[in-house]
Amino acid sequence: MYQELAILYGKGVRVVEERQLALRKKHQIALQNREKLSIDGVLNVESFDDMEIVLETDAGILVVRGEGLHIKELNIDSANLAVVGHITMMEYTGEVGERKGKSLLGRLFK
Repeated sequence: MYQELAILYGKGVRVVEERQLALRKKHQIALQNREKLSIDGVLNVESFDDMEIVLETDAGILVVRGEGLHIKELNIDSANLAVVGHITMMEYTGEVGERKGKSLLGRLFK
């Protein structure tokens, strides 16, 4: 139990975060004819509907807007997302690691 706490405290948190970052793909976006979107480096899908998809990526929070948006493929293990529909806008709204609701560890180790 004490070893687990030691990993979560101080430099141990950085080591775990660095290992997780090394496993992630680099952030990359490919858009074809404003109808097919492929994104690498996706960490989490915060919310989605047929008009807006909000993603947490290696490069920050990304908002994709359009019409008839459908998530065709999502693989969190390989950090890939494929979207089809008519894409009208893509916008980064936050920095890397910035989330609306931080995790328990994020709040403890500000």
